[in-house]
Parts: sequence; C-alpha cells; structure tokens
Amino acid sequence: MQTNPRRVAKAMGLFRQWAADNGLTASETHYFARTVQRQVLCFSESGDPTLELFLRTHWVSPMLSERKRERLAANTNRAPELAVVQPINTAWTCHRCGGTGDLLMMENAGPACLRCVGLEDLEFLPSGDALLTRRIKAKSPRSAVVVRFSRARRRYERQGLLVAPQALADTARDLAKPTHA
Repeated sequence: MQTNPRRVAKAMGLFRQWAADNGLTASETHYFARTVQRQVLCFSESGDPTLELFLRTHWVSPMLSERKRERLAANTNRAPELAVVQPINTAWTCHRCGGTGDLLMMENAGPACLRCVGLEDLEFLPSGDALLTRRIKAKSPRSAVVVRFSRARRRYERQGLLVAPQALADTARDLAKPTHA
C-alpha cells in the first residue's frame, strides 16, 4: 500500500499512542536480507535512523514472562534462512563472473552463481525425508533453502536444502547404524 509519508507518520503516531495507553512495551527489531551478507534491511528510502527505529519497533504485552519476551526477541531478531533459487529459465548468467549453473542466489544487481556467493561447497539434499533433513540441518554449520517458482500455484515452493557434505555423510552414517531394541 502506498500513501503519503505524512499519513504514514500520523498512523504510526496514533498506533504508538494506543500501544502506550494499553501498557505495551517497545521492543526494537532488526530485519535482515536472505543473502550471504545478511545486510540490515531499511523501511524508508531516506534511511533516517529515527524513522527506521520508529518503523521496526514491535510492541510486546507486559503480561508476558521475561523468558517469553526473551524468546520472542530472539526469534524476531534471527536472520532468515538463505534462499537459493532453482530457476525456471536456465538461460541466466551470473552478474559477477558471467557463469551459470543449476542454482542461483538473487542479489540487488541480479542473479549470482553459488561460486561467487561462497556456497559452491554445499550439497543438495532434496525434500522428502523430514527426519534426515532436520538432523542434517542441525549438524551443518551452513545451510540454504532451495526454492523453485511454481507457475501453477504462483509461489515459490521448497525443493530441498543445501548442506555441508560432512554433515550429510555423518548423518547418513548415524541413521544407517542398527538400533538395538
């Protein structure tokens, strides 16, 4: 929704007043890009620090316990998973090196190959085995979600994960061990 910046400021001021009247506590939150650099995202074109703080403030009920508030703050300030795209159009080129591949990562300047973003050492683990996926992701020091756009559903759908090869081998070995009943 686009509107006049003065109207946005007025609406945010009214909301801030309502939150204060209802005893809500201000909690600063940061938003990060789904890129390897994890740059902090801005809400405004100007990037004014006061306006940015105003727009990224969450309001929390004082009725929550300290532990729940800490957990909520940790979850909202966590950087999102890296997103790697399995392109529909295979005729793409990396904006950095001119290379290509099966997977890409979107950057502001355009698509980048996994080698240029530093993810070429990760291996693809297709979706399908939730137990294996959870265990490998927990052991892998780095991971990225692989998505592909579905034209029929008009959304990106998860295809699998990129994970460290050692985590993949260790977890596969652990799951292959016989269990004693």
